[in-house]
Amino acid sequence: MKRVVVAMSGGVDSSVAACLLKEQGCEVIGVTMRTWGKGEDDRCNRCCGAADVEDARRVAQQIGIPFYAVNLNEQFEREVVRYFCEEYERGRTPNPCILCNEKVKFGALLRKALDLKADLLSTGHYARLVLDEGSGRYLLKKGIDPRKDQSYVLFSLTQEQLRLSLFPLGEYRKEEVRRKALQMGLRVHDKAESQEVCFIQGPSYHSFLSQRLIDSIGPGPIIDKDGTILGRHKGIPFYTVGQRRGLGLAKGKPLYVIGIDRERNAIIAGEERETYSETFIVDSLNWILPQDMNQSFPAQVKIRYKHPGSEALLHPKGEGEVEVKFRTPQKAVTPGQAAVFYDGDVVLGGGWIKEVRSSE
Repeated sequence: MKRVVVAMSGGVDSSVAACLLKEQGCEVIGVTMRTWGKGEDDRCNRCCGAADVEDARRVAQQIGIPFYAVNLNEQFEREVVRYFCEEYERGRTPNPCILCNEKVKFGALLRKALDLKADLLSTGHYARLVLDEGSGRYLLKKGIDPRKDQSYVLFSLTQEQLRLSLFPLGEYRKEEVRRKALQMGLRVHDKAESQEVCFIQGPSYHSFLSQRLIDSIGPGPIIDKDGTILGRHKGIPFYTVGQRRGLGLAKGKPLYVIGIDRERNAIIAGEERETYSETFIVDSLNWILPQDMNQSFPAQVKIRYKHPGSEALLHPKGEGEVEVKFRTPQKAVTPGQAAVFYDGDVVLGGGWIKEVRSSE
């Protein structure tokens, strides 16, 4: 019998994952990460707050499995929150979910699971794992529900992390998961989805960054590509490529953020057509299915979680970098975001967008 630790967030997905594994005959242990909030009075809408821990505990009690809450505040602050702030400070747009998966969930929490003598760590991610008999490597594939597929945020996992992982929901659609939760009488069957950046309370991250980066946020010029000053911005961390709202410019036509110049503390604005790019550099690569780095090769490339992916040609540029060239220019290719490479449903690998070149 496999002993499986399930990372239970208190939501419907991880709750159903625990149920499915118990039905399959696994010895299941529920564990919730406390990653944010200093006390049990934490009532805000953050993932893994006090209310979420209690929801997870009640589900574990209902289905008859042991349950533990582990405090990973320190690791989360160091690996995720600090990264989030530093990237915005650099004029880049971070993806904290990817770092949380890599460093905290499949890092610190996986180590806790192994301490409990578990064979595997399971989560409620909508993704699939397949062992490729030919290469002996674990392949990461998209979940069958295209609206919920989360393979993008798992691209940076190592072979060892994948070997020790389990994704029971990869073969399910979201509506099937909610239906199963209802049939089992789980109290979280209709619980709302958690927000994307779990440690940000409210609709905007501006106040959070203002507190964290109080000494490094300052106003500066908004300029066009020729350097003409169009207005003033409130601070580089408050802007991202492709953004239209919040520029405060009245120029008779819509203007968008098309670039951020950290050295000059400047936001570069332009028309919507100028937000499109076809060529960019990706570094800090992680290959789930290694490629021949001596020649170019095609792939579908996603440049953010909700991006549908687009056909591109990848040109290796030496150790740890590739140049990606889309067949069709894509909107808001953003430094700091992940670019993930696919061959159909299979994740080849990915990295982080380092530099973007204009399509003009």
